[in-house]
Amino acid sequence: MKTGHSALTPFLRSDAQGAILAETMLDPAVELSFASVARRAGVLPAVAHRELTRLIEADVLHDRRDGNNRLVRANTEHPLWSLMSQLVIETYGPVPVLQGLLADVSGVVESYLYGSWAARRAGQPGPPPRDLDVLVVGTASRTDLLDVAEAASARLHTEVNVHRTSTEAWAARTDPFLATVASRPKVQLTGAQTGRPGGESSSERST
Repeated sequence: MKTGHSALTPFLRSDAQGAILAETMLDPAVELSFASVARRAGVLPAVAHRELTRLIEADVLHDRRDGNNRLVRANTEHPLWSLMSQLVIETYGPVPVLQGLLADVSGVVESYLYGSWAARRAGQPGPPPRDLDVLVVGTASRTDLLDVAEAASARLHTEVNVHRTSTEAWAARTDPFLATVASRPKVQLTGAQTGRPGGESSSERST
């Protein structure tokens, strides 16, 4: 499990906080239970409860009760809403945005964020990522993946590059490029081992 702090931004206290903000602030129309936020952000329920409580107390999020569930949504009336949401989407936004776009693409077996973004997320120091690199394993059409890249680029305000490989090539990893991707930090977006669908591979979220 990852123990270091993310290097995506110096303005957030923890990697868990960034992941939770990304799940709760990118779509103001969505309400999520505490349990859903924990699952989608890939953090322990206790961590989600602590972070969400702090955000509610700071009026960044609104909450309400619905039976036994406590639901939260973004407070778009907060004076810093536009600035906060922009910071979140350009740092921690790639995971939920890409997960949502890839979820409806046929032929995606697994997918990962790799490269400089994943390295910063894993805590490796360096300059801010200037683009996003995505590896898709499976038989998804190049047209569909180009549509994903274009939609993600528009939403995240940065270039998104999608590389497709077969399940056989990814399993063998005899290709030098795939071997390099496999050996370096990466964040799993979709696949059998994920729960949103989406989760961590060699770069797990700090709790």
